[in-house]
Amino acid sequence: MASRPGAVLVASGGATLLALFVFTAPLSIVPAVAGGLGAGAVATSWILSSMSLGLAVALLPAGAIGDDFGRRRVFVAGAVVTAAGSVLCSVAPGPLTFIAGRVVEGLGGAALVACGLAVLGPAFPGAAGRARAMGLWGACLGAGIAIGPLAGAALDDDWRVLYVVIAGLSLGVAVLGRVLLEESVSGRARTVDLPGALLLGGGLAALLAALTEGRQGWTSPLELALIAAAVVLLAAFFAHQNSSGGGMLDLTLFRRPALVSATTGAFVAGAGVTALMAFLCTMLENGLAFSPLTAASVVLAWSATSVVSALLTRHLPAALSGGARMSAGLLVVAAGLVPLAFVTPGSGPASLLPGLVVAGLGTGVVNASLGREAVASVPPERAGMGSGINNTSRYVGAAIGVTVVSVLAVHGSPAALTAGWDTAVLVGIVVSLVGAAAIATLTARAKRAAAAAMAA
Repeated sequence: MASRPGAVLVASGGATLLALFVFTAPLSIVPAVAGGLGAGAVATSWILSSMSLGLAVALLPAGAIGDDFGRRRVFVAGAVVTAAGSVLCSVAPGPLTFIAGRVVEGLGGAALVACGLAVLGPAFPGAAGRARAMGLWGACLGAGIAIGPLAGAALDDDWRVLYVVIAGLSLGVAVLGRVLLEESVSGRARTVDLPGALLLGGGLAALLAALTEGRQGWTSPLELALIAAAVVLLAAFFAHQNSSGGGMLDLTLFRRPALVSATTGAFVAGAGVTALMAFLCTMLENGLAFSPLTAASVVLAWSATSVVSALLTRHLPAALSGGARMSAGLLVVAAGLVPLAFVTPGSGPASLLPGLVVAGLGTGVVNASLGREAVASVPPERAGMGSGINNTSRYVGAAIGVTVVSVLAVHGSPAALTAGWDTAVLVGIVVSLVGAAAIATLTARAKRAAAAAMAA
């Protein structure tokens, strides 16, 4: 007997909330974690970026493996892996062990997000039910982002306890998935595209490592070797997928305009507003001398608003396409970012809140729309792959965006930091506007093609 839709939504939403909670929890306490571990500048960059590496490497493989071998099975395994990574972080004697733990958390979180989203589509086949479910899923995503920095700030003096708590919550989600979800598979022959997984994982790992190391400079032999490895491995991955018929990534899916729009929207959201918000706590603490708790509370204006906005998307007209929603959401995000491009060392919380609220409104619409399009734009048997494609695009975009923000904003004095932040925000505005225009163009082309096909 199939799982009840409500039970599926509880498990999926809880897993997504947990994964984003784990992702954002250390953002408000990076100085405390780095100081406690004796981390230098390079290690501190890795503390900030290491979970992104695990997420980006594993999202697509986790979704594809879940489709063929069981989404519940991969979901539960992801929760257990997240718990293991958190235990590693809690006992880390130095930065290397902590970074390894964060990468492991990313691997587990990837399975939770990819398979958690994949099970929602079959559970809510109707348009109205799916819109409500994806709104709640987007709200859970925003809630995880909102709660993480606050929890981190609350445990600033004893951050290791935070990771013990995360380990316990992860095991709870494993139990939740085991009890509430029924197993679901694509029905295809079970295969593991091991060469594809290794090429993709190696290529994305090299790319994200190059982005992280590049914050210290782009001309070192290590940096150049990582960039070359990323290009070669990712080119080999796409060539392998093309010749093998898409064991890990079915390239024919990109003939669907809706999937291209969703992938573009995910990348732009990651590279733009998500990257800026990931760095905002650092800017507030080092540039404006806010306490970790105050900084996390300011960021809450954005993330909490996105929760409410995602919940309200179900009231948008059904005739409004996913592409139109994403494009409009990105335009609202760009408008909200404008006030954040004029920060000075004397700026207070009140000057930041209006822009953060407006950006949060747009972000909630984008999050809910991306969740819906990720599974609606691919065949039902490819739901895990669609989720993996969408979320990989988001986190690769975020990794690139955080690197750009760090290069522009990380300077010695508070005045230089805020000036660099202002420049980074302007870049984020441009990225959001270009993404909105690209999605609107794709949506218009798809409508014209559909109209022409009906006329014929």
